[in-house]
Amino acid sequence: MNFEITDEIKEQDKEEIIKGLLEYNLARIEDKNPKDLGIYLQDGIGKKLAGLIGHTHGNWLFVKFLWVREELRGQNIGSQILMQAEKTAKERGCKYVFLDTFSFQAPIFYKKHGYKEVFALEEYPLTGKRYYFTKTI
Repeated sequence: MNFEITDEIKEQDKEEIIKGLLEYNLARIEDKNPKDLGIYLQDGIGKKLAGLIGHTHGNWLFVKFLWVREELRGQNIGSQILMQAEKTAKERGCKYVFLDTFSFQAPIFYKKHGYKEVFALEEYPLTGKRYYFTKTI
């Protein structure tokens, strides 16, 4: 057996690892049907101005990305998108939300919306913090 160490992950290598992990996980996990969730604000020609990307799985909504164009911030667009995501997640049977954010992004925004910090990675990636939040919905 040989260990290969690389700083360039090939798509085929990634697929093999994910396939092996999925086979193991799917044999043991109760809910095998995660469902994507995308919520987008678009202009008249379909250009994205803001949006959320995540997925629901069992009891949980996982928010992967939430973004609002710089010039639109402060107009409650992010709040409206987040509330719509929570509403949709509840309709899908979710009870909780999980997300993370960097110290320079939106920890105060999420706290304002009732999210509780469960832990933070200090000095991430070098001098900042990465916060992890949950919320019961």
